[in-house]
Amino acid sequence: MSRTIRIIGVPIDLGQDKRGVDMGPAAIRHAGLAAHLSALGYTVEDAGNLAVPVRETLADERDKHYLPSVSRVCADAYEAGRRALEDGCIPLFVGGDHSLAIGSIGGISHQEPAGVIWIDAHGDFNTPETTISGNTHGMTLAVLLGEGYPELVGIGRPGPTLRPGEVIMIGIRDLDPEERERLRKSGITIYTMREIDERGISAVTREAVERLEYRARLHVSLDMDVLDPQAAPGVGTTSPGGLTYREGQLMMEIIADCGRLSSMDIVEINPILDRYNQTASLAVELAASAFGKRIR
Repeated sequence: MSRTIRIIGVPIDLGQDKRGVDMGPAAIRHAGLAAHLSALGYTVEDAGNLAVPVRETLADERDKHYLPSVSRVCADAYEAGRRALEDGCIPLFVGGDHSLAIGSIGGISHQEPAGVIWIDAHGDFNTPETTISGNTHGMTLAVLLGEGYPELVGIGRPGPTLRPGEVIMIGIRDLDPEERERLRKSGITIYTMREIDERGISAVTREAVERLEYRARLHVSLDMDVLDPQAAPGVGTTSPGGLTYREGQLMMEIIADCGRLSSMDIVEINPILDRYNQTASLAVELAASAFGKRIR
């Protein structure tokens, strides 16, 4: 596995309603992401931020839920992920809302399929027909499986980016009614918070990694709202009853143990809603654990 990590900021706030998530990349950099990864022996390249238009300049897109600009940003994320792997780097995307994963996961699977561990309180499996809010970040996983707006589904290459068997979801606890039914029929393996409570995060994570053994590479898409709001208050869509600090750390340590982590997203950090950059600091600690930091 590569020992060079390329940080790619995607300050997109167009996929949801609450302002501030565009400052997530700055917050996580301020929390020492590069220094923590360098201390683990990685060479860290910071590629800066992808260009994202300011919401106030897009009045003509408001009624379209900013779909044209979301599509352009995701296309740029696709190319950034593809190029990072071609250059022998591990792409680490920091956002920004979860819509960026349409591009990041597309790009990292351009040449070769990857297994995806989707860590999130929410399903992100709505379509334009089922969504309550209309927000793109609530449709991201559906788009990756080939459903939803054609201009998003077709980014980078035509057709679905992922198959249901390539995705495992962990931490789910907050679903819209129609989204719940769609996920039930999807074929995706889902570990809800109830299952984590009953079986423990260790058993769930080990089983998830084993289920994806047939893929040589793993991508982790980490939405910080999977953590309980007491641990991670700085997210736009908090949901009580999430992972504890230690459950999050153990999950990442077990993923690191498999030696197949080749790319990652960290999304939905909103510094406006945070306390003393607590959520960004936790995100940095989780990233360090995913890339090999150990207690001993």
